[in-house]
Amino acid sequence: MKGVKPTGIFDFLRKRREAKENMRYASMLNGSTPIFSQFGTSIYASDVVQQAIYTIVTEMRKLNPRHVRRDGSDMTPIYNDVQRVLEDPNPLMTKSDFIEKITWQLMLNYNAFIYMQRSDKGILTGLFPLNPVEVTFLEKAGRLFLQLQFLNGDSHILPYESFIHLKTHYSVNEYMGGNENGQPDFSGLLTTLDLNHALLDGVKKALRSSFAINGIIKYKTMLDDGKMEAHIREFEEKLQKSASGILGIDLSNEVIQFKRDLKIVDDNTLKFIDDKILRFFGVPIEIVRGDYTAEQYQAFYQKTIEPLVIMYSQAFTKGIFSAREQHGFRNEIIFSPKELVFMNAQQTLEMVNLLGQTGTLYENEKRIAFGYEPLEELKGVRLMSLNYVDVKLAAQYQVGNTPKEDEKNGTE
Repeated sequence: MKGVKPTGIFDFLRKRREAKENMRYASMLNGSTPIFSQFGTSIYASDVVQQAIYTIVTEMRKLNPRHVRRDGSDMTPIYNDVQRVLEDPNPLMTKSDFIEKITWQLMLNYNAFIYMQRSDKGILTGLFPLNPVEVTFLEKAGRLFLQLQFLNGDSHILPYESFIHLKTHYSVNEYMGGNENGQPDFSGLLTTLDLNHALLDGVKKALRSSFAINGIIKYKTMLDDGKMEAHIREFEEKLQKSASGILGIDLSNEVIQFKRDLKIVDDNTLKFIDDKILRFFGVPIEIVRGDYTAEQYQAFYQKTIEPLVIMYSQAFTKGIFSAREQHGFRNEIIFSPKELVFMNAQQTLEMVNLLGQTGTLYENEKRIAFGYEPLEELKGVRLMSLNYVDVKLAAQYQVGNTPKEDEKNGTE
């Protein structure tokens, strides 16, 4: 892969790691030791869980991270080293790969750690999602450090400010998302998954049972083994050739059928269990199937996706920029959703008509909204209706005066 070594990030971490001397465990209010092991993944075995998480991941991949500078309610996009890294986070991942990786880790672990690689001058040069098996919070001279233990045996101690730490279900633990041990609490979900497994296992056994021996043929005479096998083959041939479903046999044979009362789980029960699992992740079944309405998708976005979008924006802003860069110069990272994410064709048309008349949209944005390629000759072109006027000038236009005429007339 163009000379890129997969272990390159670990080589870089070795150069940056701190010695553990004179460090102590970071203090926790409950007095426990801040060592957290990563992290339960047994729920991943469920196909319903995979579908739910992948649905969330798929939507998050559509996000576009942007470096902006805020001026009041207005935001100006900034194209610099930070934006370059957001577009191309590291040699192994595209932008969408990167977002998918951190979202999977967040959903399964309730925590995701992203290492910010910087040059000697402090310029951001890369973002690397890490997957440690154990995380320990250490403290030295009032500064917080992370000791990361990886599956290959590598261990690194690095300043906490070198990471973007995403966490969800951030409640009882001071440092980590999840329960008091910094792990996801899937106990309630595992109960439902166990019930779902038992139901599906029962369906499987019922199906297997239906293919088992369903009866016997009783021959009212003594037959040796050779004649018995010949009679069985003859009976099977008759079964295969009987298109009407009626089979004739002579008086020397008797078919005795086994009666089974197979209990198959009804659809409503299976649907209830699936919905219960999907509700845990906030994903309606219509979204999973892809046959949702605009209203259903908007509700899903506001309930499940939007909180993640806000979390990513705030965590990346806090991690990448210093306090002075954030509050003094108003630098932010925003994760904007895919263009016109909620809208059907009619709603898109109404939106373009409304915003297009005010000059809010570029002409190429209008084309993209309907699936057309942008045109070079329309690059940077914005059009607006002349039926609108600045509210400060409305009175002057109403009476047909220009500012110069007002001055000549001595009016204000």
